[in-house]
Amino acid sequence: MENTEIILVNISGEDRPGVTAALTGVLAKYDANILDIGQANIHHTLSLAILFESTTAKSGDILKNLLFIASELGVTIRFSPLSKEEYSNWVNRQGKNRYIVTILGRELKARQIAYVAEVLREFKMNIESITRLTARVPIDMKSRPNRSCIEMQIRGSVDVDAVHRRFMELSSKHSIDIAFQEESMYRRMRRVICFDMDSTLIQTEVIDELADRAGVGEEVRAITESAMRGEIDFSESFERRVSLLKGLDESVMKDIAENLPITEGMARLIRILKKSGYKIAILSGGFTYFGNYLKDKYGFDYVYANELEIVDGKLTGKHLGDIVDGKRKAELLKLIAQVEKADIRQTVAVGDGANDLPMLAAAGLGIAFHAKPKVKENAKQSLSTVGLDGILYFLGYKDSMLENENQ
Repeated sequence: MENTEIILVNISGEDRPGVTAALTGVLAKYDANILDIGQANIHHTLSLAILFESTTAKSGDILKNLLFIASELGVTIRFSPLSKEEYSNWVNRQGKNRYIVTILGRELKARQIAYVAEVLREFKMNIESITRLTARVPIDMKSRPNRSCIEMQIRGSVDVDAVHRRFMELSSKHSIDIAFQEESMYRRMRRVICFDMDSTLIQTEVIDELADRAGVGEEVRAITESAMRGEIDFSESFERRVSLLKGLDESVMKDIAENLPITEGMARLIRILKKSGYKIAILSGGFTYFGNYLKDKYGFDYVYANELEIVDGKLTGKHLGDIVDGKRKAELLKLIAQVEKADIRQTVAVGDGANDLPMLAAAGLGIAFHAKPKVKENAKQSLSTVGLDGILYFLGYKDSMLENENQ
């Protein structure tokens, strides 16, 4: 059996058509075996790496011809031999301890990326690749996009919870969102996404809107805020608030529904998710009337919320059936996943209140959206700097994928 060598080739320089073809053509001529290959391009600047195996008898001619081709193309080329032990150790790490770090903000400055990179250094994690998910940034400030996002592929053996905590600290201090996810097939195959409604899909708490019409707005709003902060039990707060709505005319709900303030990016997010084949649910501690209104308008697949009792066109101050609280939301998430034959790791949950924490914890990806401090502290992922369609970046979508989203 002939002796073989493993050689890593690094090429850099001006990108132009035919560079990869010329270099791989040399390897093909000598029947070399390409073990790995990767390429990136930033502003017409090429960075290409090829790891190949060849017999000792042929490797000298291969390197000589690669140098000749590189000179003709005007690129820089560098060779690094690898021992079989080094290569085997690298192969054995394949697929292990891989994570995705997504950094998102209205804009990303060098210092924000540096803070993230420093945390990775602190935990001895290695950055294997960096990809921009948002569109390229024009020089003209007026035409610049209102968000910026990059994705890093990371490798390292770490305490995941500790990394999460550090990133959540950075998010709060430096006006960026940082998602830290384990890289797996489930991350790339999400199928079910469940949303809280009030203060998530819409920029209000509907019960507060109803209370304002009933003349008890301040009292109900104080109970709502206390419940969302987790200071009082949701079911207890719900019954107290609903009782204050007694006597309100049913027609008020129609007027409120038709004027709901929709959260930035919601319509775009739902449209793209539906085109991507997601099953989309509203799991709300609010009311079915408003959930069904959104379902009919935007095409949600499921709505589970609370039913207000209405007699002779008036609210009675009571509700029908079981209360959809935090525990029930988590149960419904699991039930929908089961019905849709999806692994729980293929689910996403999005919410802002303390009663959303159980479903955020149960989902494969739980996102606290513009959430209260207690919720952000207990959630693994948080989105606070942009609208709901920022979730697309956490799912790995690139703007370049979505350029023709309306077609």
